[in-house]
Amino acid sequence: VKLVNVFVTGTDEHGAPVAGLKKENFGLLEDGKSQTISVFDKESALPLSIVLDIDTSLSTRKDMPLELASARRFAHAILRPVDALSLYGFSEIVSEVVPFTSDLKAIDRGVDRVHPGAATALYDALYLGAQALETRKGRKVLVVITDGGDTASQVDYKEAVRAAQEAEAIVYSIIVVPIEASAGRDTGGEHALIQISEDTGGKYFYATSVPQLDDAFQRISDELRTQYLLAYYPSQRFSDSSFRRIEVKMDGSSAGSTLTARHRAGYYTTKSKF
Repeated sequence: VKLVNVFVTGTDEHGAPVAGLKKENFGLLEDGKSQTISVFDKESALPLSIVLDIDTSLSTRKDMPLELASARRFAHAILRPVDALSLYGFSEIVSEVVPFTSDLKAIDRGVDRVHPGAATALYDALYLGAQALETRKGRKVLVVITDGGDTASQVDYKEAVRAAQEAEAIVYSIIVVPIEASAGRDTGGEHALIQISEDTGGKYFYATSVPQLDDAFQRISDELRTQYLLAYYPSQRFSDSSFRRIEVKMDGSSAGSTLTARHRAGYYTTKSKF
């Protein structure tokens, strides 16, 4: 039976990540049945693989230089020698600009090579980013910066979510919104990003300014430094479904506060046929 990894962010009542928790602060269930935690680890030691997906479609042209500058600051703040980041730009096509590297100079050069395109293949970007993370070891994170529309994808939302779940990728979405929210704004992609972030144990942020963009990246960094790994061998199977639902309970009595756990919704026992 395969060991199942669950990366958990524990937050306090103000939504801030909590460091210093112990195994006894966590309880783990699969399909409602209590599981024994076989591995407990403070996450910061594990290598981090990050795919940074940047929307370069026409609708983001005005904000793109600011988004890229903010993304560059994030890469410089988060990456350690054991970590790696891959940079993607997506418009009507998805392009890998920089393959996985911890070399900040290579990332900076890649940021300078990102150019605007036309349409938006958001779900393709999520799908391909997740596929790139699939074979990586350690923690896997997909950060997407976009205004939330999808106009040109080959794959649909369901396929993008499944790819992220199969890769065990945690998705963080930074949704760049115009201050004037136009009535005709396409919010379908926005809702999809909110859902995929929640289903994978990540988070979504709205940003209307550079300080908000920097703040979102800072909060992602803080979370990635204070995550926990819980791993378990699933006990007897009661469900025939190919999707197993995971639930993490948190007891904050020793930490002196009310704690909430964010983690992926579950995992598939079979590979998709996409």
